[in-house]
Amino acid sequence: MSSDQRQKIGIVGAGSVGATIAYACMVRGVGKHISLFDIAKNKLDAEVLDLNHGLMFVPEARVDGSDDVSVLEGSDVVVITAGAKQKPGQTRMDLAETNVAICRKLIPELLRVAPNAILLMVTNPVDVLTYATLKLSGLDHSRVLGSGTVLDSSRFRFLLAQQCQVAVQNVHAYIAGEHGDSEIPLWSSASIGNIPLRDWDRPRCLTDRERTAIFESVRTSADRVIAGKGATNYAVGLAVSSILQGILWDEGRVLPVSSLLNDYRGLSDVCLSMPSIVNRRGVDSILQVPLSKQEENGLRASADAIRKVARSLGI
Repeated sequence: MSSDQRQKIGIVGAGSVGATIAYACMVRGVGKHISLFDIAKNKLDAEVLDLNHGLMFVPEARVDGSDDVSVLEGSDVVVITAGAKQKPGQTRMDLAETNVAICRKLIPELLRVAPNAILLMVTNPVDVLTYATLKLSGLDHSRVLGSGTVLDSSRFRFLLAQQCQVAVQNVHAYIAGEHGDSEIPLWSSASIGNIPLRDWDRPRCLTDRERTAIFESVRTSADRVIAGKGATNYAVGLAVSSILQGILWDEGRVLPVSSLLNDYRGLSDVCLSMPSIVNRRGVDSILQVPLSKQEENGLRASADAIRKVARSLGI
């Protein structure tokens, strides 16, 4: 995207996640204009002021905020982080009813002020809320996506890199399905430096026990962070800024975002994560990733879990 084209990011929610997304975008130079909206005006004003005090040290940008949703007018992408927070011991799905109710009020307001924006859902349970946003907005499915398992996949790669003693940037592996308890590791397509993980023997191949421990650590990572400091924010801020970069810079970046499936291996009418091409259109396409039979069964179970919650909430 040329530098003279507008790149406005709207962020709903100036809590720890929303503010950190704004910070990560500033540092990476993603978005020429970042606007935050939150009804907690004192917190919002403080976050905007703090961010503005750092503008000298980052690529040129403008940061503002308001408790009036019109501040998001003209956004190219609106990131939704507002909602009830996940508490220790609480599952993401436990948040569904409260946060879907928030979406019912919020989405029409966003469409009024930013009718041409791509909507990026971060609030949990992200797959259910991405589906709800799609239905409530009536937008084309390419323009509604969720942060999905982008962060889970980063956690997965970090742990594999540690175990295999390589740089995380050279690990290629994805978590798919729900961003939550039913997510699945795509072991069959994982690789390091173009070598399939199953053939990796430096210093040795991963044992089944090590694989199980790695995936369990991925699945429970958020719980450990929340138990220690009350919320996850740094890694999710970087993950979302990466998605925004893929969109605004029209990169065609492959990311496991959550989006609507339409006859994907027989699955339809549900939002979940598979590696997808993300560009200026939003979700351009979902890749037909090779899956083992076990992985395919896991994907179906994950879809059933997400769909069950969505239907229980009337969406």
